Parts: sequence; structure tokens; C-alpha cells
Amino acid sequence: MSANNAFHIAVLAGDGIGPEVMAPAIEVLRKIETKSGLSFRFTEAPAGANHYLAAGKSMPDTTIKLCEEADAILLGACGLPSVRYPDNTEIAPQIELRFIFDLYAGVRPARLIPGVPSPIVGADQRGIDLVVIRESTEGLFASMGKGVVTHEEARETMLITRKTSERLFEFSFRLAERRKARGKPGALACVDKANVFKAFAFFRGIFDEIAKRHPEVKTDRLYVDACSAMLVKRPWDFDVMVMENMFGDIVSDITASLIGGLGMAPSADIGDKYAVFQPCHGTAPDIMGQGKANPTGMILSAAMMLDWLADKHGVEGAAEAGETIERAVDKVYADGLKPMEFSGRNGTADITKAVLAAL
Repeated sequence: MSANNAFHIAVLAGDGIGPEVMAPAIEVLRKIETKSGLSFRFTEAPAGANHYLAAGKSMPDTTIKLCEEADAILLGACGLPSVRYPDNTEIAPQIELRFIFDLYAGVRPARLIPGVPSPIVGADQRGIDLVVIRESTEGLFASMGKGVVTHEEARETMLITRKTSERLFEFSFRLAERRKARGKPGALACVDKANVFKAFAFFRGIFDEIAKRHPEVKTDRLYVDACSAMLVKRPWDFDVMVMENMFGDIVSDITASLIGGLGMAPSADIGDKYAVFQPCHGTAPDIMGQGKANPTGMILSAAMMLDWLADKHGVEGAAEAGETIERAVDKVYADGLKPMEFSGRNGTADITKAVLAAL
């Protein structure tokens, strides 16, 4: 076994259904390990609301050190509605990790899997396969924990910098180019509110500068309100979209709803050196421990991790392994798998067993 094919993965299962969806993802990666020539070493670490209750911190320093030393980070889901910081905000190590490791590119794919229902008429024939890239360290979220609240008013500040925007747009254009090489349209839209706010006009101006370096990528510029309206009418017209943090937070939930909901949606937060992979859904404490959680988003996030490891380390076998996982997920849904959120009977164990069998 080549050392280049061996990866150390930090595992932060988190709260609620986080551990319940993490376990299937690890099983899938173990199965892939036996078939692909890859090797994984998983190290679990605490993070989330339960750790905050026990220790007064969202995650210990040992967790941060583990994440720093690992090749990649898998995260289940963190936070509980009933557990809050003194300022009444939720415990969110997943957001804190973005700032700690400068994970500026939030990648939120939305691909309609065969057999999965979409609320959009015609989507089953036309297909949906797009990516939202959400800037993850600035925008309105740069004000997290820094807002000023008085008896009369509250203020938060949006921040957009040239350095982060340039890196974000270069990342976005490279992703569009990679998708084009794989047979996708390879188009990129900048989504903003440049007609109202100077900060977004600045954001769009930097996009235009970076676009000149990538003439082979078709570009567009859209206001976020118009983009949202278009998404729920003709989502198949979109390929890659890049936007500010808060807009990305909202739009990525819209796009997840188009492909069956948050349980089907994977995601990644990526920087120049580090990356975290997690499903888009939350901790869902209302179904915790009932075997109802859908692990598909977590499993597909693990597939995204493999693709990122392949690109970062030049291990083509890792990219092929990620594609193998995606094909297995496609097969089980096309064959009639129906999670409980689709009014079906298939819970966590059924979905896991089906994907493992398809592998």
C-alpha cells in the first residue's frame, strides 16, 4: 500500500442524528477501502452542543489540533436548539471551523438522483445538476459574535475583502472548468445585490476581473432575488453559482429542496489547505434515536471528500472511489429506495444496507 493512498480522517459526529448518519458513511468508506486500494484511519473527536454542556466549550483544543493534523475532516451535525451561548446563539463548531481554518469556499452541490421526487415540474426529465459556492468566512457572517445590540437597535456588519473574493472566484472558475471537462456546461454565475449595495458592486467588480483570466468559462451576473425566482422555475438552466455568505446560506437550502430536501444534500467547506465535509441538514433532535435519519447526504459528503483528496494529492483512485459511491447511491434510489421523509418506509439501516450492497 502506497503511503500516498493512505489518509487520516478526523471524525466529528456531533449532536442529534449526527452520529447516526456518520456511522453509515464510515461503513461505506470501509467498504470502498476493500475495493479501491485506498486506506483510511479514522480518529473520532468531540464537538457540539453536548460537549458545550459538559465542558463549557463547543470543542476542545485537542479536536482543533486533530483537525489540523488530519488529511480531511468529516462532520455529522452539530448544535441543539435548546443549548445556547449566553447571547442566545446556537452552538456551531461547524461555523467556527470555517474561521479557524480559513475555509472560504462553501461547496453545496444539488443533483437530482434518479427516483427521487422533486417539486419542480419537469425536473425528472430535464434533470438538476448544479453547484452553489457560498463564501464561508466573510459577508454577513463575519459579524458573528460581534454585533452591537442596545435597547433601541441592533447592528451587524457585512465584510467583503479583495483577498478572499479573489480566492473564492478562482476556486469557482476552476470548479466550472473541472465540470466542463466532465461533460457539464462549465458556466459560472455571480449572484449578488450589486444594484443596491456598494459592497456587492465591489464583489461583482472583482468577479469581472477574475473572469478575464478564464475566457473559456461562460459567465453570467444575477441579482439574488431574480436568481431565486429562476431556480424554482428552471433549475436545469444553472451550472455553478458563486455568492456571499448569507445569500449562499439561503440559496443552498432552496437548491437542496429541489432535489428531495436537506437529507439528500452533501456539502463541503474548503480552504487552501483544509476541508470539512458534512451533510447540509441539521441535528434533527425530533427524530434522534428512532432510526429515521437519512444518511444519504452524509454518504455523498464522504464521496465529495474523496474527490477533494484526489485533486489535492493527485490520487486518481480516490476520485474513482467517490464516483463509485455516487453510482451506488443512484442505483439504490432508481431501484425504489424511499426514505421516510418521502413518505417511505426506509430508515437509516435500510439505506445503509442498500448502498453497501450496491457497492
